Amino acid sequence: MTTVGEALITLLEAHDVDTVFGIPGVHTVELYRGLARSKIRHVTPRHEQGAGFMADGYARAGGRPGIAFVITGPGLTNTITAMGQTRADSVPMLVISAVNATPTLGKGLGHLHELPDQRGMMEKVALFSHRVTDADELPGVLARAFALFSSSRPGPVHIEIPTDVMAKPAGSIAALLTNVAPPEPDAAAIAEAAKLCAAARRPLILAGGGAKRAEAPLQRLAERLGAPVVQTANARGLLHRHPLGVPASPSLKAVRALMADADLVIAAGTEFGPTDYDGYSDGGFVLPSNLIRIDIGADQLARRPARISIHADCGAALEALLVEIGTDQPSSGDGQARAAATRQAAFAEMAPALQAQTRAVEMIRDALPGSIIVGDSTQPVYAANLYYDHDR
Repeated sequence: MTTVGEALITLLEAHDVDTVFGIPGVHTVELYRGLARSKIRHVTPRHEQGAGFMADGYARAGGRPGIAFVITGPGLTNTITAMGQTRADSVPMLVISAVNATPTLGKGLGHLHELPDQRGMMEKVALFSHRVTDADELPGVLARAFALFSSSRPGPVHIEIPTDVMAKPAGSIAALLTNVAPPEPDAAAIAEAAKLCAAARRPLILAGGGAKRAEAPLQRLAERLGAPVVQTANARGLLHRHPLGVPASPSLKAVRALMADADLVIAAGTEFGPTDYDGYSDGGFVLPSNLIRIDIGADQLARRPARISIHADCGAALEALLVEIGTDQPSSGDGQARAAATRQAAFAEMAPALQAQTRAVEMIRDALPGSIIVGDSTQPVYAANLYYDHDR
């Protein structure tokens, strides 16, 4: 007999999951029965918060959803900090937890790891939280999670399975592989954006985390237009050492001056959050008036006005814009000079101690080329958020 917990592992394999992070417990034993017979690699941290951040790091490094298995109550609450981080940074993460047996839920009888409303708590941080009450729900809820990861702005998703449901027979359930794609860029919006690009003499591109996997079309568009590319902290690594790259925070006065001077700003995958654009809380950031905005999240586009809003994956929208512009578009002749002047002014704007911290991070990068550098809330990281050009 295959249990619901074991069937879940088979379904995850069907969704190309190859690694999960978690700590076994009495409430998740049925999941681990299935793992023992699967090809999925299991990584055990010392603490469930570690499982959450491992899943976060796995997703950031490889672009595939990070999966965490945790027990009820405190095991799940320990992952909330990591889930909050993935929500803020749009990282695909699936947390699968147990919850107490169905007849006990909400009754306050003092069962092990009992919470008044575990799913209600998770709904506050997850994009959605679903309780599986029957085996037939599993394919659909997993399909919903993976469709969200692939077709819209990703983040954390939570699925919980009561311990009594986890041990029930699963029957012959099969995966629903929907392969949902992001929305295609609107042809009329692309055509209008191309006209603005053709008329621009001082274009500028703002690249956020949503453009991280669209480097090739981003670079081609920047070169076609002669547009400097300002990278937020989550976009660092794009256009490494490229003459049009500006790896500096939009909170710096030099970068704000570059934005103010631009007659067209293309914002690709950036939410314009104050962490990047008003880091000193001085209120000095002004949203560009002649703005083309590209974002996979319709809710993000609705939050900030733009001349043209393009609801699409950044890579697809940039490719479409390149096709529409064609090869005859004259490049802004001073783009590289504007980028170089901004890089120099932005770094000079930083205090000497911050400059030294940035140089220390650059030394690590140069000593370990192509590496992933992980930083906590430290002075070198604060400095690098302001100015730092990573190499991947």
